[in-house]
Amino acid sequence: MINVDNTILEISNLKKIYHDKKSEILAIENIDLKVKDKEFISIVGPSGCGKSTLLSILSGLENKSSGNISLNNNLKIGYMLQKDSLFPWRTIFENCLIGLEVSNTLTEESKNRVIKLLETYGLKDFMNKYPDSLSGGMRQRVALIRTLATNPDILLLDEPFSALDYQTRLALSDDVYKIIKNEGKTAIMVTHDLAEPIS
Repeated sequence: MINVDNTILEISNLKKIYHDKKSEILAIENIDLKVKDKEFISIVGPSGCGKSTLLSILSGLENKSSGNISLNNNLKIGYMLQKDSLFPWRTIFENCLIGLEVSNTLTEESKNRVIKLLETYGLKDFMNKYPDSLSGGMRQRVALIRTLATNPDILLLDEPFSALDYQTRLALSDDVYKIIKNEGKTAIMVTHDLAEPIS
């Protein structure tokens, strides 16, 4: 993809159809999107309209039925799911290292980067504690740091605040936006809550 306007991701005419033995379900159709470097994009829509499907395709978890996806210079994508999915038997620090372990990129340098992220975003005092000692909002912040630990270029956020109460959701959405901007990341967030992208 030729980058003429700072575009790092381009989607054109994307379509996804799910098939079973008797029928097919159209999940998404005619999706066109250009994403620029360090842009924060929110996609709002009701449950079941295909938002998570779009992110699953972008992350490589699902295949598209048709259309084109162009990613500039093989950029790395990080995916933050709806649930924090922290392992209860691992400390906060150990949870943040999972992506590095899976990608075989765990080094002293990457460990130190995780420690720095935990320190910068108010979690260093909790790094040796376990997930059940954290509030829902803090757990989601850990999940974001775990995603940032692999140093992705583009973050995909799939309704990351949906399990939280309203006040926590508003506060955390502001925190997450600031963290992503501070880290200089591009992000695509999907949500069914109109207040989240506005806040």
